[in-house]
Amino acid sequence: MRKRRILLVDDEASITRALAMYLTENGDCEVCVENKGSRALAAARSSKPDLIFLDMVMPDADGGALAAEIQTDPVLKGTPIVFLTALVSRRETGGATMTIGGYPFLAKPVHPETVLAAIAEHARERN
Repeated sequence: MRKRRILLVDDEASITRALAMYLTENGDCEVCVENKGSRALAAARSSKPDLIFLDMVMPDADGGALAAEIQTDPVLKGTPIVFLTALVSRRETGGATMTIGGYPFLAKPVHPETVLAAIAEHARERN
């Protein structure tokens, strides 16, 4: 079975570094990391991910606007997106995956196992 390609877009390098390591070692994933929101679209075009984890609030880009750009891009249209956000706490969500603007989101800080579950649920299958 082919490894799932995951793109992590978050301005907090410590988050992307830890998640990338965990997903590579435990999730049978190929992980691409982008810490600049302004480069997220180019990173997605380059990596052609099966799923994008996208921070909602970054200093140089708005996650909602990036999601809209991704969904209108002819190459990336239909790529699943899961938002990461610190705007809502895990306590407020009860640890469950909820939605913002029709996209699922995970409250930060995220547990790596929760990220793996989101990959299993939302990543597209490719042959």
